[in-house]
Amino acid sequence: MSANTDHYWTDNIRLILKLLFIWFLVSFVFGIILVEPLNSIEFAGFKLGFWFSQQGSIISFVFLIFYYIKKMSALDAKYGVDD
Repeated sequence: MSANTDHYWTDNIRLILKLLFIWFLVSFVFGIILVEPLNSIEFAGFKLGFWFSQQGSIISFVFLIFYYIKKMSALDAKYGVDD
């Protein structure tokens, strides 16, 4: 493997780990661990902890997918592996 390929995969894995951490934070930490303190706050008529458990983690996951697509397109262009 070339050094360019190594840098590409390093950047790719770094991006994936960051996005997985955000997904873990939103779905597990906010939706399960911090559900009781967050339930004292209301969002769109629902308790915030409940909202994160039911909708927030799904919505954030969809946003993370689109963000990943955008960042990977830029990364592919940067390293010249785009179509």
